[in-house]
Amino acid sequence: MPELPEVETVARDLRGLVVGARIADVRVSWIRTLRSQDEAAFRAAIVGRTIVGTSRRAKLVVLDLDDGGAITIHLKMTGQLFVVPAAQSVDGYVRLVMAFEDGRELRFRDIRKFGRVGLARRDVTGAGGDLRGELGGSKTFKGFGPEPLEAAFTVRAFNRRLRSRKGRLKPLLMDQGFLAGVGNIYADEALWAARLHPLRSVRSLRPGDPGRLYREVRRILAEAVARRGSSVDDYTAPEGDGSMQERLLVYQRAGEPCARCGRPVRRIVVGGRATHFCSWCQRLPAVDRAGAATILRGMVPRPGREPGRAGSRWTDLDRGLAGEVGRPPDGSPQARAERTRRAAAARRAAARASAGTVTGPGEGA
Repeated sequence: MPELPEVETVARDLRGLVVGARIADVRVSWIRTLRSQDEAAFRAAIVGRTIVGTSRRAKLVVLDLDDGGAITIHLKMTGQLFVVPAAQSVDGYVRLVMAFEDGRELRFRDIRKFGRVGLARRDVTGAGGDLRGELGGSKTFKGFGPEPLEAAFTVRAFNRRLRSRKGRLKPLLMDQGFLAGVGNIYADEALWAARLHPLRSVRSLRPGDPGRLYREVRRILAEAVARRGSSVDDYTAPEGDGSMQERLLVYQRAGEPCARCGRPVRRIVVGGRATHFCSWCQRLPAVDRAGAATILRGMVPRPGREPGRAGSRWTDLDRGLAGEVGRPPDGSPQARAERTRRAAAARRAAARASAGTVTGPGEGA
């Protein structure tokens, strides 16, 4: 799922494409794309309105309107946004279209149909004009944690938030109520860089650990924004793919040598999400080992099962089967990851081909 850097990139790309555009019409081909599932109400709220800004809150793309309203777009797993001439053919994965008066369209393409488009308003009375309320429900946006790249988010503020929490580090970093915008990719990368095990508990942190984690979270997110995010699955922005995937050191690198110590990167499943780490560089303290034992046992093949076979919970590289690290068998994590990367790249290329050329205001109409 696109995280803070990817969503920030989409919002920035859109800024030069849709700001100043007046919405003339809306077409919805999959009603569940709308949070309210009320096309008439959505249409009434945005048709005739002008987009005056684009931004991001947590993992939401936000299009600000001239009446104080805002369109929120959650890309989820496969959501993509393209701005194209209205004459461009529409493929079957486009779920929602916003037509502009200048002859262009903003199209929301979503293969898996998990993405959502909603309406909110800016709270002009609050600090920063945060989002509040959504059409078709009581959802508010006050539950989001602080934005990790904002100047107001200091190491002291991070420490205060940590002291008020319990549990393990990986799920905590991905909790949007704790930090806004951090997800699976950058949680893994930050924990590796900070030498902290993903199953480590907050209570076991030593005095220097929170500051190191804070710095690595901000450093990695900032670099990922500069590199337009990580195009590891279906993520692509209106003006092209990201390149941060070339700099990832543990995510989707199970079985490959750790960039720090050379031992194999390991992979387990935590809360239903793949989690990558180095068990040598990211030591799990003794106090946390008993509680994490069940999850860690998922790295070992069940008796009589071969790695990767149906029914096996094996999620790590077995050196005895693979030979030396870097020369895996076809069923290894590296081979599976490479097949996944190739398939995702093909999907992104197909999406961009179906969308045609991105155009600015007044072009291609």
